[in-house]
Amino acid sequence: MSAELTGFTVGVTADRNGDTLATLLERRGARVVLAPALRIVPLADDTELRAATRACLDRPPDIVVANTSIGMRGWLEAADGWGLAEPLRGVLAQAYLVTRDPRVRGGPDHGVPVEESYAEVIDHLRHRGVRGQVVAMQLPGERQPEWTAALEAAGATVIEIPVYRWAPPLDPAPLDRMVDLIAGRLVDAVTFTSAPAVHALLRAAGPSGPDVLAAFRDGVLAACVGPVTAAPLRAHGVPVVAPGRARVGALVRTIIKELPPRAVSVRVGGHDLTLRGHAAVVDGALKPLAPGPMAVLRALAAEPGRVFSRAALLRTLPRGADEHAVEMAVARLRAGLGIPKVVQTVVKRGYRLAVE
Repeated sequence: MSAELTGFTVGVTADRNGDTLATLLERRGARVVLAPALRIVPLADDTELRAATRACLDRPPDIVVANTSIGMRGWLEAADGWGLAEPLRGVLAQAYLVTRDPRVRGGPDHGVPVEESYAEVIDHLRHRGVRGQVVAMQLPGERQPEWTAALEAAGATVIEIPVYRWAPPLDPAPLDRMVDLIAGRLVDAVTFTSAPAVHALLRAAGPSGPDVLAAFRDGVLAACVGPVTAAPLRAHGVPVVAPGRARVGALVRTIIKELPPRAVSVRVGGHDLTLRGHAAVVDGALKPLAPGPMAVLRALAAEPGRVFSRAALLRTLPRGADEHAVEMAVARLRAGLGIPKVVQTVVKRGYRLAVE
């Protein structure tokens, strides 16, 4: 077993780059649960976008803030439909371009400053100087009144470019399932690439919101692409990990750094046993386990050698289970590990790991 994330389950809430993120995680051995929290929808009424485009052609912007590559492509595609794509490209080519998305390319010198957050974009432009200049700001799905106000306070004229909006997923079932998995601590980490996705997941949680936040505080790793994305979770007291640079690849490397050290290793019955997320590793061989047997194994491995009563193990299983369910979980655990004697029955007392 060589892949760093083998045995771990990671939830992905992104829509636009969710497949890319999932592929990167799967290459590292993770089991991925895809549950887009939002989807990007082009504006049904493009009156505002057309008016903003006309404003840019009438008064060419000195600076363009390109928040997302998909937003810039959508803008040019819409302009093409109005017969304005070439004039718009000409205007944009003469402007100073700054972006939060490294996939955005262009600008007269082909060198596009890439900033990590909205705040850094604003600081960069303030330092460069914007007084008396026109700034075209491509909106990232929602208006950013605080950043528009900050640029206007620095003396700029801001033209907001609304290209798309966030909307709920067409099928809410995967997100509802993700909420259940988080609340039940059946995923090891959940990734977020936008603050709206965080808000959407917490809204979807509804009455389960406290359980979801409790799981994030203890047991489920919240991994965010950057500080702006992390802010809503941190406001709820959730510890968040984020890479130094807001990139999907860097986010995966952060997860690789954080999850493997959480694995628990013990020596039992002459075998090396490691608990990694949803699976056990016995002498280097991966043994995927169902949630019930895995929950029992986690409890036993938390205090190796201690005898756990059936009542104590029952508390680790889903609500509604009875003591017979504990016996079934132990039987499935022994079968799943392939080493029956690893879990010992202590007559009239319960079960323990056969630790050395």
